[in-house]
Amino acid sequence: MVGDTGGQEGVRLNRFLSEAGEASRRGSDRIIEEGRVTIDGRTAVLGDKVFPGSKVCVDGREVKRVTEDIILAFYKPVGITSTSDPGDENNVIAFIGYPKRIFSIGRLDKDSEGLLLMTNNGELADRIMRSKNEHEKEYVVRVNKDITKDFIMKMSEGVLLDDGRVTKRCFVESTGPREFRIILRQGLNRQIRRMCEQLGYEVKNLKRTRVVNITLGNLKEGRYRDISKREREEMYEKLGLK
Repeated sequence: MVGDTGGQEGVRLNRFLSEAGEASRRGSDRIIEEGRVTIDGRTAVLGDKVFPGSKVCVDGREVKRVTEDIILAFYKPVGITSTSDPGDENNVIAFIGYPKRIFSIGRLDKDSEGLLLMTNNGELADRIMRSKNEHEKEYVVRVNKDITKDFIMKMSEGVLLDDGRVTKRCFVESTGPREFRIILRQGLNRQIRRMCEQLGYEVKNLKRTRVVNITLGNLKEGRYRDISKREREEMYEKLGLK
């Protein structure tokens, strides 16, 4: 049996799945669309609700809403993919080997390294990934040739990408002849690499060092840690969560 679903009104299935630690709400919609979710033996559809006493299964495995809130800071190495797909031998879930069900908050491409947040909290993931919330993500980037003042100015003011979109203004500063720090408030696919390419530069190394208020700090590559109570409280405050 599932736990309390908020009274006889029921709760939307994607919310139930996110609170069960299966995925974010967006990710939950995808697995529903793929026909992988059942409610009391019936294949679920988008918009379904879960009522008290209903049995919800994903891939034939019963899932329940969880009360334990897991948030990990993980230093993703280059070559590890930000996916839970068991068909990908380099997927982050298999690499970490965490004993409880978790998923990544957003993505960090395979060729990049650095901070990746892992959680079982779908609402938290949605708040961070929702582009309109414009939460900060910070990176240190090394490129293939010397950085100019013109490059820094254009990166910070916005770059016209190959798909016709212009990136939002952001903070950029040089930290070495061929290295810079950048803080983004949006998350387009491979955004920093594409920005650099448009300006004639090639990214040689990209490391994410911060997401909202959580920093990579001294965490070693391939290792993870639970975020502290203080970090959690500050993050929840910034995200407008209780």
